[in-house]
Amino acid sequence: MAPTPNGDNRPEPEALLAEAEKEGRGRLKIFLGAAPGVGKTYAMLQAARQRAAEGVDVVVSIVETHGRSETEALIRGLTVLPRRPHLYRGRILHEMDLEALIERRPQLALVDELAHSNVADSRHEKRWQDVEDVLAAGIDVYTTLNIQHLESLNDIVARVSGVRVRETLPDKALELADEIELVDLPPEELIERLRQGKVYLYDQIARAIENFFSKGNLTALRELAMRVAADRVDAQMIAHMKTHAISGPWPTQDRIMVCINESPVAKSLVRAAKRMADRARAPWLAVNIMSSSSETLEDEAQDRIAEALRLAETLGAEVASVNAEANIAEEILAFARSRNVNRILVGRPRPRRLLASFTRETVAETLIRKGQDFEITLIAPDQEEARRAAIRASRVRVERDPKAYLAATGIVTLATATAFAIERILPVASLSLVFLTGVLITATRLGLWPSLYAATVSFFTYNFFFTEPYHTFIMHRQDDILTLVLFYVTSVLAGNLAARLRNQVNAQRAIAKRTASLYEFSRKLASAASFDDVIWTAVSNVGAILRCQAVALTPGAGGRLDIGGAFPPIDELDVRDYSAALWAWEHGEPAGWTTATLPSSNWLFLPLKTAQGTHGVLGITFEERRSLTPSDLRILDALTDQVAIAVERTQLVSDLQDSRILSETERLRSALLSSVSHDLRTPLVSIIGSASSLIEADEALGSNGRRQLAETIKEEGDRLNRYVQNLLDMTRLGYGALKLNRQPSDARELVGAAAHQLGTVLRGHTLVLDVANDLPAVDVDPILMQQVFANVLDNAAKYAPSGSTITITGSTGKNGLAIAVSDEGPGIPPEDRERVFDMFYRVRAADGQRAGTGLGLAICKGIIDAHGGSIRAEPAKADGTGTRIEIRLPLADLRATA
Repeated sequence: MAPTPNGDNRPEPEALLAEAEKEGRGRLKIFLGAAPGVGKTYAMLQAARQRAAEGVDVVVSIVETHGRSETEALIRGLTVLPRRPHLYRGRILHEMDLEALIERRPQLALVDELAHSNVADSRHEKRWQDVEDVLAAGIDVYTTLNIQHLESLNDIVARVSGVRVRETLPDKALELADEIELVDLPPEELIERLRQGKVYLYDQIARAIENFFSKGNLTALRELAMRVAADRVDAQMIAHMKTHAISGPWPTQDRIMVCINESPVAKSLVRAAKRMADRARAPWLAVNIMSSSSETLEDEAQDRIAEALRLAETLGAEVASVNAEANIAEEILAFARSRNVNRILVGRPRPRRLLASFTRETVAETLIRKGQDFEITLIAPDQEEARRAAIRASRVRVERDPKAYLAATGIVTLATATAFAIERILPVASLSLVFLTGVLITATRLGLWPSLYAATVSFFTYNFFFTEPYHTFIMHRQDDILTLVLFYVTSVLAGNLAARLRNQVNAQRAIAKRTASLYEFSRKLASAASFDDVIWTAVSNVGAILRCQAVALTPGAGGRLDIGGAFPPIDELDVRDYSAALWAWEHGEPAGWTTATLPSSNWLFLPLKTAQGTHGVLGITFEERRSLTPSDLRILDALTDQVAIAVERTQLVSDLQDSRILSETERLRSALLSSVSHDLRTPLVSIIGSASSLIEADEALGSNGRRQLAETIKEEGDRLNRYVQNLLDMTRLGYGALKLNRQPSDARELVGAAAHQLGTVLRGHTLVLDVANDLPAVDVDPILMQQVFANVLDNAAKYAPSGSTITITGSTGKNGLAIAVSDEGPGIPPEDRERVFDMFYRVRAADGQRAGTGLGLAICKGIIDAHGGSIRAEPAKADGTGTRIEIRLPLADLRATA
């Protein structure tokens, strides 16, 4: 078995994760047809009846028979789930009952017409979304689908048939299928079924045959259906190979891959691959092999690679890059196996000079030798391209900096001096190693050509100073000749290897720098909190990393695409550039410079796309027009993806905040309405009832009866006044409009006044006032503080049982005066002792045992906080029962008032 791209025979982790996600889910089988009437529903029912005969629990959730008797006959004997009625535009429509189906939990559910749109008040907009819920519940599903309902084929079907289908579903719905069964029928038979009235009503037959069901249309749709089914099955096969660590290729379908490098014949290779793919009607890939030498290519060579990849993408290829170092051919074969490619296109090897044979790998021969499982095709360039390729093959990037050769001369001079010193101190026969060391140092520090120069100078220097006869270039001894020749060959090879190592180190350094830049960019985006911060971070860092101008456009409040940020700042784009940005935004595809859409634009615009949609576009432009290299494209793709995710994150945060505000507003509105409708209406009912009794039975009531009714009116009026006052205070606290009229006040008098105000409320309780007469004065607003004590006492009376004791105590401490109100009620749970001071707490706690607005303690806390005091709730007894509300108030500075 050949190795996988991971370098072993293990399954790919992504494939295993995809399989694990299917655990516990139902299996989906789609009966796919090219057009209505081919028999999809009939085939689905036949398969379902066979499963039912095997003992499988089958339920017909929804099946459209369209009045066909043979279809209705197949439903008989199967369990049919009743449909749910929906009122839509004055009509009763019956849809699939999703909730009943999931609750019934059959083993297999039949759901006809996967692309159907549900009525407005359904759980989901589309039926395929209902099927997702059914599958998630562990229920297998059989369903039907016509090929013209796929979103990606909508335009093609419209061109073929002249009819645009409005009811579509995304292609990802087809990816949910575990099995696809193509229900096929020749066009002649389908047209005959149509004439027999088995597809449409008789008054629609002639129009259908003329418009949609022509033989040409049906033939084209039939081919589309077969191709879609084959592609889906092929994708499932590749997933199976990855899951089970099966190395390809499996020759089930032709798949072509073309390998692109910096050769001038790269575009010819792409065009040849396109022609071959069209003839075979096969998918194809364009692959660029990235290595350390790719980082040192000339700009012209990198431009050729970029142009070839862009041409391949324009012609419909899938573009990919593969990282490789030494074993380029093996990496190509491993990638081809992972994608189940069976045909590989490469260019014919270019003519090579002697030096090239040492510095470059022969890929084509290695592919032919090791790729026995593949069909390897060598594409020969035309004569002009072959001539250009040969010339460029002999051209090597020469170091032209004089300082490098001067430094190499210095290193050789130092090596010569070192050799003289060693010869005099410790005579040895291998002084050539000293010069070899100098050559290695030159190669690692200065590159290939300075090292070759150093090797040549070292050769002649060693000959001149260290071989007999000395100080001449003449050699008499054969061993000296052999030593010099071997020294020179070794120096060239070692220098070449050292130079290659240096290039690899430089390439890795560049890759590490880019990775660090991407990491830093990701970190900055993650720390950007607001939308404006994300946009500015994006454009400034994209401009710095790619050394270009960058602009981000996002939809404004009116839906218009506006500039959200730019680096350097710009105010507007011209019409041509804005049109490219708008096209990229609307279609979710790149547009502008270097693309096939509006290429005259000065900017390249890339959509900021995520799974949730397109959130804007990112544009870049360079002062000096140059082609984007594959490295630039990969960086740009990574940057664009990160910016899109960051923009989506800020939008999700904003939407979440808006949702929370809306939810809180709705909760407060509901609570306020509940308070007004219940807590304010109750005293009004008592007041109106008592007043009516006084009017209607004035003489019969007597003085005592009239007095009781009048007291009832007064009590309920006071109660109503307290509720209204609390609502007003809530509004004032919310808007910060509460004004304090602070003055030294006696806390005992304030408590007494509040108790007197609540005389009727406290009538059923024993009030114990344990507040000393000599307590110091407090610095408060007496009217507001009296209301605070009244709210606390009213709350205690409301929750304490009738006949119980309410105790009021007072004491002084270093933090001011403390007034505590204790009752003998059920108490407050520990987790809710802070929440009782929240507005409408009782409503949120769903406590319907006591009447009240839930504003009393919240208003108390607001007023006391405004005074600089504190309020807290704690149990009154050790066993946790009872409630003790402790209020701490600041003491008055009587010396300041004097």
